[in-house]
Amino acid sequence: MSNEIAEYEKYLKEGKHASENTVSSYLRDVSQFQTYLVQRDGCDLKDVKPDMVRGYMEYMLSHGKSASSVTRFLAAIKSFYNFLLLTGEIRVSPAKGITAAKNERKYPQILTAKEVELFLEQPKCVDAKGYRDHAMLELLYATGIRVSELIALNLDDLNLSAGFIRCENRGKKRMIPLYHGAVKALQDYVKNIRPQLIADGEETALFVNMNGERMSRQGFWKIIKHYQEMAGIQKDITPHTLRHSFAVHLLENGADLRSIQEMLGHADISSTQIYTHVMQRQLKDVYQKAHPRA
Repeated sequence: MSNEIAEYEKYLKEGKHASENTVSSYLRDVSQFQTYLVQRDGCDLKDVKPDMVRGYMEYMLSHGKSASSVTRFLAAIKSFYNFLLLTGEIRVSPAKGITAAKNERKYPQILTAKEVELFLEQPKCVDAKGYRDHAMLELLYATGIRVSELIALNLDDLNLSAGFIRCENRGKKRMIPLYHGAVKALQDYVKNIRPQLIADGEETALFVNMNGERMSRQGFWKIIKHYQEMAGIQKDITPHTLRHSFAVHLLENGADLRSIQEMLGHADISSTQIYTHVMQRQLKDVYQKAHPRA
């Protein structure tokens, strides 16, 4: 990692308080651009011209990258060069004024209620792993929290007697209710399973891997994919799929947008409104398939 990128990482974490995901993806995009420059032009990041940025975007598309990947790269590179402007390393950003082709809006993948039920039935409560995985999936669908929030949960974030969890993201705390099935799954896990798994009695993490340490994003991703395969569901299920399904199912059953916004932890109601568009699209699909004159 070059000195500029190392300083940029520090700026993202300490100056911008960016999320772990943003830091990781931005650093990856800038590093891949740097590799491209060295291999193609032997050019330094500080000597880049606008045509080089455009050329790399065209290169990405020609090598199978999606429009959304190119858009993310552009956001990362603009952020990086704005940082170099702030530090006085450059006088003009080579990414200034460059735009990416507009993406066709993609709506999130949603599971039906039956698909959710089938998916949640996959972990079998016959061993420690089954109990733990069952509790994690029930909690994820019960609350709609992000996977980063799930693995960050500590034991004292649970209030099972009241049927709530406390979730914190970027310094903001929210309380989210739990349905009975999720409470029961968590009670079984916390009382009977977690004590067997933890490697250290001082461990605070709610969910731990089979080595007794806090669950990682990668570890949880593998769990999701494993149970998708077991369930035989053709839709591509990610940790975010249950979050999206949680929101749409609440909306379908009469919950108001503001309450869903609060539970999801969206800063802006516009982020939550996408779920109304998802429902409208689903209704249109049903209408087109079912109406005799459609």
